[in-house]
Amino acid sequence: MIASVRRAEPGDLGAITEIYNEAVLTTDASFDTEPKTEDEQRAWFIKHGPKHPIMVAEIDGTITGWASLSEWSDRRAYADTAEISLYVKEEHRSKGTGRRLLETIILEGEKVGLHSVVARIVAGNDVSVHLHESFGFEHIGIMREVGWKFGRLLDVVLMQKIYPFENPVRVEE
Repeated sequence: MIASVRRAEPGDLGAITEIYNEAVLTTDASFDTEPKTEDEQRAWFIKHGPKHPIMVAEIDGTITGWASLSEWSDRRAYADTAEISLYVKEEHRSKGTGRRLLETIILEGEKVGLHSVVARIVAGNDVSVHLHESFGFEHIGIMREVGWKFGRLLDVVLMQKIYPFENPVRVEE
């Protein structure tokens, strides 16, 4: 069954937190090493406004995954760049949920006027790398040995998607 995708609501935080913590504890997809509390996730959620959406995937009313676009930096010149995150419950991986979430969050990023989306993917997560490639993300580098998790040093693959920029002359606010 293919998941439906919608914007996240505050009531989704429990499921979002559960899915994220599953990844924290069982994968190296997140470089967090301790589970997040729902209060910590609430603070994260509040930082996401219209330009930085959070989307959830649902099957029969159960949230099976989520994706977000987060502020890349608080420096103003980066205002049109976001970092993408994508997490799917273990039992729903490789069943189309991640693809549907990625497709939707990329479209949302374009709608809100982003110009660039950056992904940081742990080296060795070939499924995620290939998924991002299939949506036009390109490799822009590798950060060597930047993470330590589960007793080993980890590299991070940097990928980027650039949306067409139709008006290269910007008026500063």
